[in-house]
Amino acid sequence: MRKTLKLLPYYIALLKSLNFRKAANVVAVEAGFLFSRLFRRIVVIGKPWSASIEPTTSCNLRCTECPTGMQTLTRSKGTMNLADYKTILEKLSPDLIYLTLYFQGEPYLNPYFSDMVKLARRRNIFVSTSTNGHYLDDSNVAKIINSGLNHLIISMDGIDQETYEKYRVNGSLKTVTDGVIRLVAAKKAIKSKYPFIEIQFLVMNHNEHQMNAMRNYANHTGVDKLSFKTAQVYNFDVQSTIIPTLKSKSRYRQSPDGSWSLARKIKNRCHRIWSSLVVTWDGNIVPCCYDKNADYQTGNLLDTSLSEIWKNHIYSSFRNKVLSKRSEIGICSNCGE
Repeated sequence: MRKTLKLLPYYIALLKSLNFRKAANVVAVEAGFLFSRLFRRIVVIGKPWSASIEPTTSCNLRCTECPTGMQTLTRSKGTMNLADYKTILEKLSPDLIYLTLYFQGEPYLNPYFSDMVKLARRRNIFVSTSTNGHYLDDSNVAKIINSGLNHLIISMDGIDQETYEKYRVNGSLKTVTDGVIRLVAAKKAIKSKYPFIEIQFLVMNHNEHQMNAMRNYANHTGVDKLSFKTAQVYNFDVQSTIIPTLKSKSRYRQSPDGSWSLARKIKNRCHRIWSSLVVTWDGNIVPCCYDKNADYQTGNLLDTSLSEIWKNHIYSSFRNKVLSKRSEIGICSNCGE
């Protein structure tokens, strides 16, 4: 019951972002997806009700299984300016319920980030973001509270510096924990329920023994939620050692010959490409957050309407492939949906 009550503000804020148009759009989108899945014929009704927008590709850390941290991104890198963001938001906002202001990079390195949140909140959109927690100083905490941000995910993958920095290279655990305390205190000072603070712990071989300690830390700190997330691996030959021994916390399984593969079978379906999209810092639309290098671009929202992109031949072809041969799509080979 206590856990349910702590989650209540999250769901209340989400429900408040609904109106008749948005609710009707969700019904239309879900109906189109259901029909497509059942009859293997592409039907797209409505517009995406969820979206991710990338504030920047820059990051202060060098996380060992992150394309940004490993500096392996092949697409152009940069930071979204406020004018482009307004253009993109204007095209998405009429039907948008949930906005994630994050894709690659550390969002708080964009100097306009708080303004981006405010602009979305004025359009009654639920706004979430994910941070590595190194910019939760007094100034940014005040901006976070005042921006109206609904949900803040803070990545924290260890309870001591040695464990933490094995993945979060160049990171400071003390900086993160000080920031968490500062943000929780700021919320309490004004009796605010937002942002809903979630600590996200990426479970790996070297830190899985600290899961119980992390639960104790989260309870003691007073954050709203603690999530244990499975790690994504790009290079099994080099980095398979990060895969945890706990099967429940690994998205991979090892075969007798030593090779690794997804534990779940890749099924010919994907809800995301009917209900959501991702916009890179320079306006390109990609199907989902697994397309780190924007290899499957469907159009650019800065110079094309959403309606034109959402149902164009590129998107239709991609959806057809998902319903027939999803395992052959590169970005889907590492997805557990």
